[in-house]
Amino acid sequence: MGNLLCCVQVDQSTVAIKEQFGKFYEVLEPGCHCVPWIFGCQLSGHLSLRLQQLDVRCETKTKDNVFVNVVASIQYRALAEKASDAFYKLSNTRTQIQAYVFDVIRASVPKLNLDDVFEQKNDIAKAVEDELEKAMSAYGYEIVQTLIVDIEPDEHVKRAMNEINAAARLRLAANEKAEAEKILQIKRAEGEAESKYLSGLGIARQRQAIVDGLRDSVLGFSVNVPGTSARDVMDMVLVTQYFDTMKDIGAASKSSAVFIPHGPGAVRDVATQIRDGLLQASTHH
Repeated sequence: MGNLLCCVQVDQSTVAIKEQFGKFYEVLEPGCHCVPWIFGCQLSGHLSLRLQQLDVRCETKTKDNVFVNVVASIQYRALAEKASDAFYKLSNTRTQIQAYVFDVIRASVPKLNLDDVFEQKNDIAKAVEDELEKAMSAYGYEIVQTLIVDIEPDEHVKRAMNEINAAARLRLAANEKAEAEKILQIKRAEGEAESKYLSGLGIARQRQAIVDGLRDSVLGFSVNVPGTSARDVMDMVLVTQYFDTMKDIGAASKSSAVFIPHGPGAVRDVATQIRDGLLQASTHH
């Protein structure tokens, strides 16, 4: 019915190309338009002004001879003021954009090592966008944005990279563990040294107290019991200590019996042996 009345409708975000006798006449904006076919006018086609996206996968080789697939995402749209150029000058817009992307990526990536490709992907995207903008503006298209969305090395290379990273992390963990163990050993050694120092102080004080006690006992006994010498008192104290020690040995030992000398002469012999042993020890020191 619209054709009979010579009326056509152009949808929003779209323009129509009007021709007269096969020659471009004008660009029709969205809305209702009269196209009198009886005067040789017709619509040659429509052109979308919406933002479009094209994902391009390009295989190339890096400077260190690693094959990678670089995926670029191109966002573009036709310009309303250059609609005639966009409609007539390009027969296949997506193929043309893809060719420019291939050209720039395959010129840029081979100059970089694999690690640098990951680090400089924004620079690669900017180079692609600049080249596309310069080329496609002549055909009535605007490049809105270009992104490098993925860089995929060969599967074997990817596995090797993961193993290298895993080994580096394991090495770092081992270093940290060794450092922690070193700190623990140092702290443990410091603790043991402090413990031995305090234990030594305790033993020294204990021995000093024993010596002071023995001295006081000898002096007190000599004063209260006339006719006794310091040596007699020391013999008695040593024998008493000897029997106390034997009692402790008998109580702590797994043996059920401990044999010790039991005569009066044996007691004197025990005292003499203890005194001689102490004197020999003092002589050696």
